[in-house]
Amino acid sequence: MYHYQQGDETGAYTDAEADKSFAFDDQSIRKGFIRKVYLILMCQLLITFGFVSVFTFSKASQEWVQKNPALFWIALAVLIVTMICMACCESVRRKTPLNFIFLFLFTVAESFLLGMVAGQYQADEVLMAVGITAAVALGLTLFALQTKYDFTMCGGVLVACLVVFIIFGIIAIFIPGKVIGLVYASLGALLFSVYLVYDTQLMLGGNHKYSISPEEYIFAALNLYLDIINIFMYILTIIGLSRN
Repeated sequence: MYHYQQGDETGAYTDAEADKSFAFDDQSIRKGFIRKVYLILMCQLLITFGFVSVFTFSKASQEWVQKNPALFWIALAVLIVTMICMACCESVRRKTPLNFIFLFLFTVAESFLLGMVAGQYQADEVLMAVGITAAVALGLTLFALQTKYDFTMCGGVLVACLVVFIIFGIIAIFIPGKVIGLVYASLGALLFSVYLVYDTQLMLGGNHKYSISPEEYIFAALNLYLDIINIFMYILTIIGLSRN
């Protein structure tokens, strides 16, 4: 899944033209991989924010979901099963069209659940969160492209921060309040912002120490999608709590 990038390779090719040809082919593969990932990601985001729009602006859809609570559990089950399968089974992620089917089911389930959450907020709050999320995602992506700092070496630190964040979230359940809610949402938005930079650089490859294999385009798109969705969710939470 992840590849270590050697800064200096010797003995691989003795011919300079062979080196250039190899580098050109590798660069072409990486660019095609990046285009495919962002195309998949855009489709995912369109589906998700389509659901969010329906639940935000249609009271009928909100009432329909309230009358059918089983849909929540079905969507949650589909979300968990598809995510585990894609994360743990390499054959599911790489085999076409199975990988696209699982990703589509995951995206629809996640979109449905996110739509239910967004339906609890005012329309202007949701639109504000969408706009801020889009600006943050664009800014962080440009930062990941331009910065000289290599965030791909921070994987272990980010996992440790995520574990602490999850524990803090469990504790926050038993200590309800606006302040702790704002702190938790702010830390979540910050953490997944860093994750977005990390996952973007993993996808870019190049001079970064670690990179993701071009065959893992589904996994790369899934990582970026979850980063953006989590940023949106926590920003929406911050806006909602600050207005109450």
